[in-house]
Amino acid sequence: MAHDWPELDIPYHGKLLAGVDEVGRGPLVGSVVTAAVILDPDRPISGLTDSKKLSEKKREAFSEEIRDKALAWHIAECSVAEIDQLNILHATMLAMQRAVAGLKPAAEFVLIDGNRCPDMPCPAMAVVKGDLRHEAISAASILAKVYRDQQMVELEARYPGYGFAQHKGYPTKQHFAALEKLGPIPEHRRSFKPVQQRLDL
Repeated sequence: MAHDWPELDIPYHGKLLAGVDEVGRGPLVGSVVTAAVILDPDRPISGLTDSKKLSEKKREAFSEEIRDKALAWHIAECSVAEIDQLNILHATMLAMQRAVAGLKPAAEFVLIDGNRCPDMPCPAMAVVKGDLRHEAISAASILAKVYRDQQMVELEARYPGYGFAQHKGYPTKQHFAALEKLGPIPEHRRSFKPVQQRLDL
């Protein structure tokens, strides 16, 4: 897949540039997961792109390669309780802060996928469609996606019948049918309307 990575005008040219992305803002269940990655320019990873454009097998292979080759990476999350207390946007921002705070060495500049930046300990820049526009954000999207998908597989093992391994907690027909039949589990986000509606029955 061809990329035009240099199209971004980034006011930083050192090595400690972190990309940050989240997975799990839309699902009705589970944590919102974020990752921060500082890639090593001396150990390039070929073919990085938005995690949603990759097969599960390809994502998992990239995840291993990123963990092996990156200068630093860290995965963080905000729990269902935090999402319900803060709302999903603020919980996502907090999880991003946690991911960046966990980087060793620390980032000197941060690129965040999306249109807004949480407060960061260093200069930061929001990049719309960043997971397609910068390889460090692509790497973060892959780490976060693989990590959260594994959480959903584990949740399916604990609560069979909901289909979490298939729909990953997103509001699909299968998920709605399971909610209707089986009711919410403790990991469902009570502040999300489809779950609220099921609790109100």
